[in-house]
Amino acid sequence: MAEAVRSLERAFELLEHLADGGGELALSELTERSGLPMPTIYRLLQTLAAQGYVRQQPSKRYALGPRLIRLGDGASRLLGTWARPILARLVDQVGETANMAILEADEVVYVAQVPSRHSMRMFTEVGRRVQPHCTGVGKALLAQLPPDQARAILGRTNLIAHTRRTLTDLDLLLAAMVVIREQGYALDDEEQELGVRCVAVPIPGSPTPTAISVSGPSGRMTPETIAEIVPVMHEASAQFTAALT
Repeated sequence: MAEAVRSLERAFELLEHLADGGGELALSELTERSGLPMPTIYRLLQTLAAQGYVRQQPSKRYALGPRLIRLGDGASRLLGTWARPILARLVDQVGETANMAILEADEVVYVAQVPSRHSMRMFTEVGRRVQPHCTGVGKALLAQLPPDQARAILGRTNLIAHTRRTLTDLDLLLAAMVVIREQGYALDDEEQELGVRCVAVPIPGSPTPTAISVSGPSGRMTPETIAEIVPVMHEASAQFTAALT
């Protein structure tokens, strides 16, 4: 029984290594990352592949399999369900729309939202996928990753300028990640949508990179307002981290 449990733990570890590696790794890379013997990894991968959780590419590299999509969708919905009460309290405190998003492959996916009582409609909605470089929540997600992994994601992303304020220079974006890690929050200063500012903070301890954001018109989301909102957002983040444990 103990050996079966250990095999299950190792299988989950391999899936996490594949996810951290951008969803596709060679057998030798998995061996290096996991520290497990190659025959053990090969046996576990064959079992996972037979169940659809892993697939082998024509290049012989291993990738996450399609059966994980259903599990991921269910987990995302559950994450959003847990988040809504905390986001609702955040909206009551700050008066603006609150969102939660996760990093899925190279994209930001919004999994929960509680709108403000104001009538202004913004581009975000649950289920929407966006690029990480032009949103506050996206930059907060990237800042949680090792620098090399953040660089790889941005390097694979078409850094489109959605507005004249969108940052599209890779080196400047990576430098911004350093600042975000130091100050504890990320800002979208009309980079996704003119007239809208967004501030985002990470949720430490999440099984996948997760962040919450507050969005509103630039006229209300002034630098002074953002300075007041950030500590409230960190409190909400801590509440969600506690809910996960």
